Amino acid sequence: MFPLTKEQLGRAVAELQIGDITQATIRQICSLSKRLEEMAGEPFVHLEIGNPGLPAIQLGVEAECEALQSGIANKYPDIAGIPQVKDAAARFVKAFIGADLEAQYIYPTVGSMQGFFAVMTALKHRQPGRDTILFLQPGFPATVTQAHIIGLGIEQFDIYQYRGKAMEAKLEEYLSKGNVTAISYSNPNNPAWTNLTDEELEIIGRLATKYDVVVLEDLAYLGMDFRTDFSHPFEAPYVPTVSKYTDNYIMMLSGSKIFSYAGQRIAVVAMSPAVATRQYEGMKQFFGMPRFCDAFVFGVLYALSSGTAHSAQHALAAMMNAAADGKLDFIDISREYGRRASIVKRLLDENGFHIVYAMDGDEPISDGFFFTAGYKDMTSGELQSELMRYGISSISLPTTGSEQDGVRICVSMISDPETFDAFEKRLKAFNHDH
Repeated sequence: MFPLTKEQLGRAVAELQIGDITQATIRQICSLSKRLEEMAGEPFVHLEIGNPGLPAIQLGVEAECEALQSGIANKYPDIAGIPQVKDAAARFVKAFIGADLEAQYIYPTVGSMQGFFAVMTALKHRQPGRDTILFLQPGFPATVTQAHIIGLGIEQFDIYQYRGKAMEAKLEEYLSKGNVTAISYSNPNNPAWTNLTDEELEIIGRLATKYDVVVLEDLAYLGMDFRTDFSHPFEAPYVPTVSKYTDNYIMMLSGSKIFSYAGQRIAVVAMSPAVATRQYEGMKQFFGMPRFCDAFVFGVLYALSSGTAHSAQHALAAMMNAAADGKLDFIDISREYGRRASIVKRLLDENGFHIVYAMDGDEPISDGFFFTAGYKDMTSGELQSELMRYGISSISLPTTGSEQDGVRICVSMISDPETFDAFEKRLKAFNHDH
């Protein structure tokens, strides 16, 4: 039963050979919570992992089944993507982002994680001396790990104190060195759920053009800033994007959260024509192909997986087309995450917690898939460890590149009244004891 003793927690950490819980990966924390569940004899409240907490979009499942039944399973898909998904993705981007992209420069990948890995691998050879990615933190920890594996240089800063106009000077500080090849961020943000303002996106876009860097824009939670209704295809308002302010961008759009289709590992990498068609001597020397898009597809994607699952491409195409046709309101479906977040925030507030990344400019952040929470003057490690003792599993902010104290809260796995009740009781016990 909860709370577990510090000795029990320490024993479980040692068994799993976790050196520092504040630097443990999400999957390590999942393993730790599973071991602690066995000790306690009770299930945890899981805030650590971002599994979609909603059913997969059924029309995607049906389209995938139909594609398999048609006999495509014995055929390799085109590495650059089947025409159906490329065309659908171009329509989808136009419908909800308002950007005009050419279908030929949109490529399906095995989730956005493969997309990022492939893009960063190509970027490493874009120009001599440009061997570093600048991450606007906090962010998804695995992306930084990927850059490390590839051998890219890593620069990063926590945007907490650099919102609005303050972001420009901070970006100049890094970009003026001349070694940065790309800037990476997610919007809405994982883990903070902050959303970059138009002022900030303009700054990023303008400096990307000035310093010739590529912006990697992760739109995994497209349209989920529920303060604005982005659900009407081909009508303003459109989802904010850096593509309004520079031609140097690559977007990542994943089926995982937008359509709750995480298990099939399907996403698209959407390049601006300016990025896709530019030629580089460094790429010619390394890949034998000077054009960025050719090096990306035939030099990297081919080596990684020789394409993306045929049937999953058909599923994503069907879902994107339905959304663009106004027949699938994926944003309205995802509002459930906002409902859960509002309840979780209220329970945390009633028990002495505070939101760490609380504002976008002068406006409180939206309720959504993630947010961040701190408790009094506890460090990230103290808070994460103590919550584990009370049956609440989370990841600490330092793993996300944040310099603030707190933990990431993911609401996707809190879906039923029993889990909300358990969460409230454990928060009350935690607050009482601390």
